[in-house]
Amino acid sequence: MTEENKLDILTVSDQQQKTEGKKLHFNLIRNYPQKNAEILSSQYGFNIFLAGLLLMFAWAIHAVGITDRDLLSYLITLMLIQLIWMLWYIFRSQSLRRSIIEKDTDAGARWLRCGITLFAVITLILDSFKIGYYIGYSECLSISEGIFPVTHTVHTLLQVYFLWFHAKDVIQSFKTLERFGLIHAVFTNLLLWANGILTESKHQLNEHKERLITLGFSNITMDHHTPECNCTSNVCSIFSQGIYYLYPFTIEYHILASTMLYVLWKNIGRTVKHHQQQKIHFKFHGITVGTILGLIVLTTTVAVLVVYLIQIGRSKSKSELALNMFYIYAITVLTLMCTSAIIGLIIYRMENKSLDDSESPAKKLDSDLLVGSSCGSWLISWGSILAIICAETYPDYTWYNLPYSILVIIEKYIQNLFIIECIHRKEEEAIDEKPIERIYSVSTRSTLSLASSSYDVFNESVTICNKEFPYISNSDTALGEERGEEQKNQDNNNSIRLAPCTLSVYATRPEKLSKKRRILKNIAAFLFLCNISLWIPPAFGCRPQYDNGLEEIVFGFEPWITVVNLAMPFSIFYRMHSASSLFEVYCKA
Repeated sequence: MTEENKLDILTVSDQQQKTEGKKLHFNLIRNYPQKNAEILSSQYGFNIFLAGLLLMFAWAIHAVGITDRDLLSYLITLMLIQLIWMLWYIFRSQSLRRSIIEKDTDAGARWLRCGITLFAVITLILDSFKIGYYIGYSECLSISEGIFPVTHTVHTLLQVYFLWFHAKDVIQSFKTLERFGLIHAVFTNLLLWANGILTESKHQLNEHKERLITLGFSNITMDHHTPECNCTSNVCSIFSQGIYYLYPFTIEYHILASTMLYVLWKNIGRTVKHHQQQKIHFKFHGITVGTILGLIVLTTTVAVLVVYLIQIGRSKSKSELALNMFYIYAITVLTLMCTSAIIGLIIYRMENKSLDDSESPAKKLDSDLLVGSSCGSWLISWGSILAIICAETYPDYTWYNLPYSILVIIEKYIQNLFIIECIHRKEEEAIDEKPIERIYSVSTRSTLSLASSSYDVFNESVTICNKEFPYISNSDTALGEERGEEQKNQDNNNSIRLAPCTLSVYATRPEKLSKKRRILKNIAAFLFLCNISLWIPPAFGCRPQYDNGLEEIVFGFEPWITVVNLAMPFSIFYRMHSASSLFEVYCKA
């Protein structure tokens, strides 16, 4: 008997191993093409991105045989390919609109889509300025400079429509083709972002060189790309100047679009865990202090920017006064932001709440972008600190530049912790819910009637046998005795009796903000407006890293300008991305 039992056990274990082996083999066969397509598509994206970057670099250094026509033709081709793919996806989605399409609730938030729409509108204005500029100088400009803004306009309109209606999609069909289409769209937007940064940085560098020439520096070469003919219109100067004030918005538009498309690419073939998602509501309630302080900082920022741009480069004394003014303003704002973020972190640590461990591509990307984009300003700050240590002479503004650079590093470190702490916290369950058990009948007229006499049903949702029936009002709880006998019999014939089923009505009462939540909302509102304020100066030409001259003396003019031009776009993006994340923090607090 014992030997027979052993044989039976061995036979069962062998069968289990074979079954597990078949499952593993099936999973490998099923997952291999998907992983292979992900690797191939990402390599394709990197190749078209690197080719575009080399074209931009060759154009920037005036390489022989490379003109702006070649660069614009490459970008136009990429945009046309993306337009074809987006049209195909939209038409295919319309034909399959009756089928169930899985959605990622964490991706493509409404406030994010509203923000990208705002930037897209300003981008369309920029394209119209470029079209007007081309019309004025059409005699001596290549045709690609006229085709590019037209193509970019169509690309922007269709892409915003695509992101509005398909940013949450979890694609489960044609996955290989969709991976290549989406990664193409991601890197096309990154190239358009890089092209905007390059054009805007060249303009800022030329303005800096003009200020140096005014201050008496010599041997400085200007790099102007002015047309060789006269303008046929009187508004060409307005177009040429207005273009550079709109570039910061189109730069933010393309980086936001690329992040949303990247999340869509990561969601291809993903199995979404269906859970109850708490809707994020924006309510302007209880944030008076944070809003007022933030608006004061925003107003001060605009004033400092105007004075800085007027005074810098006029003379040595005026330039030093403008630098001192900026550093004092920035030190004050950064100190307040550090203090606010520390208070918010202390409040979060006092609450014993677990973190959300769900594998959401949108949340992971938010955290990675916060830390990754911080490296730009950290690089510039450490360069300034090293230049101050190694410098032989110290102007007056040096002693403001040192604490400013240190505070930039500390503030980003603390603010990143505060934002990530909130974003990755589990959402609170609804509280103050009191179940009221009643027996209901469900009729064909989608009404629920009480079998017992009661009028204390709240206007929320009803759960019957694990099915939810929303919007029960007191008018739907009329007693059967108040109706006519014929009407009662007719309703009984058209109804489904659920006598054995328990029905629970949950009465959710409006919750008042606690002191902790009120403080967190004020902190989030204040930090949101402060990040918007700190985005404005570098985006519109206030860049003391160019103008103080200390770093240029230590590192050399060309190396330091290269470092600033590479790092500054990430620093500018960090502020806008932090503002969008803090808006989410405010809504969830």
